[in-house]
Amino acid sequence: MSRRGDLQKNLFGGTTSNARQFGMIFTLIAIIAFFQIMTDGLTLTSGNMIALTQQYAYISILSIGMLMVIVAGHIDLSVGSVAAFTGIVVAKAISEHGLPWPAGIVLGLLVGALIGAWQGFWVAWIGVPAFIVTLAGMLLFRGGNQYIGNADTVPVPEGFRTIGAGYLPEVGPDTGYNNLTLLLGLALCAAVVWREWHARRVRQRMEGAEPAPLWVSAVRLAVMVGVILFATFRFAGGRVGTSFPVSGIILAVLVIAYSFYTRNTAGGRHIYAVGGNARAAELSGVQLRRVNFLVMTNMGILAALAGMIFVARSAASGPQDGLNWELDAIAAVFIGGAAVSGGLGTVSGSIVGGLVMAVLNNGLQLIGTGADMVQIIKGLFLLGAVALDVYNKKQGRFSVIGSLMRPFRREPPRTLARDTSTRETEFLPGR
Repeated sequence: MSRRGDLQKNLFGGTTSNARQFGMIFTLIAIIAFFQIMTDGLTLTSGNMIALTQQYAYISILSIGMLMVIVAGHIDLSVGSVAAFTGIVVAKAISEHGLPWPAGIVLGLLVGALIGAWQGFWVAWIGVPAFIVTLAGMLLFRGGNQYIGNADTVPVPEGFRTIGAGYLPEVGPDTGYNNLTLLLGLALCAAVVWREWHARRVRQRMEGAEPAPLWVSAVRLAVMVGVILFATFRFAGGRVGTSFPVSGIILAVLVIAYSFYTRNTAGGRHIYAVGGNARAAELSGVQLRRVNFLVMTNMGILAALAGMIFVARSAASGPQDGLNWELDAIAAVFIGGAAVSGGLGTVSGSIVGGLVMAVLNNGLQLIGTGADMVQIIKGLFLLGAVALDVYNKKQGRFSVIGSLMRPFRREPPRTLARDTSTRETEFLPGR
């Protein structure tokens, strides 16, 4: 195969991967480049990148939980109200009842778990559709937020604000950058290099499998390490007192943990099985009620965490918190490649979808677009992106969603002739 063919096939890894699989990533890059030009370089400044991470970390956290809900074949309309309700409960407990703020965080997570379990009970054991349960929850917990807070704002103490407005601290010698952010970036580069090396070793040990050419691995590493280093120096080189946000650290930990869970554990695969074909999953031994209950409970916990991070960044909880958050989370998941019918989607895809919406929203604000037009453009972008992808998939053309989801799609059984006289066949399972 030519070097061009090797690069096209193996640049991003996988036996069937090519650059087209990462269409949404290229869309994100194109949007960043467009607004970088339109804003005279403001989009990729240190201050804007730090602010962007802080402003949209809570939406990305919501999108992780929403992905699992949608993959399981449900929808959750209550996440914004749950986040707002949890925020006011925690703010009241800390500010008016003297609860230490670390205990307040634990309280918030417990409140989110109880709310998620409540909604999960109706979905899993009573059989009420999640759409109806969470629509009721949206009204119930929005009213609860305003009732508990008396439609007023409740401030939170400085220590609690760290999870939403804090940064990695300044330590070590004066290098002109935030040293912890530099170390974090270098650690991430080392992890990327190790992952590439480990993947090559695994493929070398597999019978009949060949790793990508060494020069392709080198190109792939150069691209990924280059992007990481660029972002590292941007975050580390902000104004004094700022660096990589604590909320970004929380989001990164969640992305790693949930990516591992959905890809490498039986529980994660059960969620995809239920969303793909609930009846078949049940016949194969998957406990539907347990899966649905845990998915809704998990969504409640992540909604509570997102609400607390938002309150911490805003320094107070208010009656307008959480409005339309569920729409942003759902949009991020679908733009990131999830199937409307369930069964398909990835955590990383949802994060990319969230970044697309965040950069689009941020860029439109930077160029002075009115709030009304921002909403119109975001809505049209969401509709156009999904509609174009669905149309291309129906026409047999390249589909962003279809290609991003290819690792989760089972190939049809292949047949191998054993005996041409009897025409016996052997069915080989898909990957």
